Amino acid sequence: MGEQAAETKKTETSLPEGKIVQVSGPVVDVKFESGPLPEIRDALTVENQGKTCVMEAAKHMGNNIVRCIMLSASEGLSRDMKVTPTGEGISVPVGEKTLGRIFNVLGEAIDNKEQPQVEAHLPIHRPAPTFEEQSTETEILETGIKVVDLLCPYQKGGKIGLFGGAGVGKT
Repeated sequence: MGEQAAETKKTETSLPEGKIVQVSGPVVDVKFESGPLPEIRDALTVENQGKTCVMEAAKHMGNNIVRCIMLSASEGLSRDMKVTPTGEGISVPVGEKTLGRIFNVLGEAIDNKEQPQVEAHLPIHRPAPTFEEQSTETEILETGIKVVDLLCPYQKGGKIGLFGGAGVGKT
């Protein structure tokens, strides 16, 4: 219930537009003249050469400046460009229709197929599952490398590295 109330509160409050004051590679500083600042991890958009680019708020710097990280190329950005906060974090599609597909960090399909029509989107920054929600059963990760699967199978969720020479089938 608390999360829904927070989401409703965010969407009801219209956040003011900001302006870019500094671009240093993928790091962009945005100044907001008045009103509340976007929350950390909220998405902000900017129109760059006819394309909508997304950045994520990373730090409140003081003096109404928010340091953001661009999630696409920052070429073409300049000072005084208008930045619009979305009031929410980045969310991606989830569900059966996303299995076997390739997406970017914004949830856009990048495998030359149509965007899947899904029922749910979940934020990329969310709490880890509780201990009760996690599986306690041991499962084997099938790597597809015959020698590894037969002689030294890997456990799912474990931390392990694989070193091999040329021609052993790593790829």
